[in-house]
Amino acid sequence: MPLPGWELAASGVATCTSCGSWNQARIFSAAMRTATQVHAETALGGESTCYDHPGKRAVAACHQCGRFVCALCSVEFGSEVWCPSCVAGRIAGAQSANPETSRPLYDSVALMMPLLSLVMWPLTIITGPGSVIFSIMKWKAPLSLVRRTRWRFFVAILVGLAETAGWVVGVAYLLTRRSTGGG
Repeated sequence: MPLPGWELAASGVATCTSCGSWNQARIFSAAMRTATQVHAETALGGESTCYDHPGKRAVAACHQCGRFVCALCSVEFGSEVWCPSCVAGRIAGAQSANPETSRPLYDSVALMMPLLSLVMWPLTIITGPGSVIFSIMKWKAPLSLVRRTRWRFFVAILVGLAETAGWVVGVAYLLTRRSTGGG
């Protein structure tokens, strides 16, 4: 048994009309509004018409199949407009118009950055801290379309920290050697 509108509008607590129990009800303001009807305009001569309603003026084209749709038939699906047939196909298991077929593998990039820079070791002064920062920034990014773990990020952070520590120790050694006159 639905609660009466006056009971819901009064406060957040409503009394059941059958048993008298107190219930806390939260209702969206849209539930109290009357539904607005969409009226498709009649097409004039020379205007494009709806695929399903030949007498109605088309307002958009379906992003899936290209059919013209009227205001009544247009369904906003994300940022696109779809016709009812394509929406029904999507619900039945059809693929999206733009399925994701690839994804950047940030974990592999983060791991290869410090490892490849070892060939040209002076670059490690940049790639060591860079791989640590990059790994932390991309840690929560989607990994791959297939199952993958974050162990590459972890190894990239370790290698980047090792390269950075190597540079810190090397510079500290050179500075202490220079200050002691070790020449």
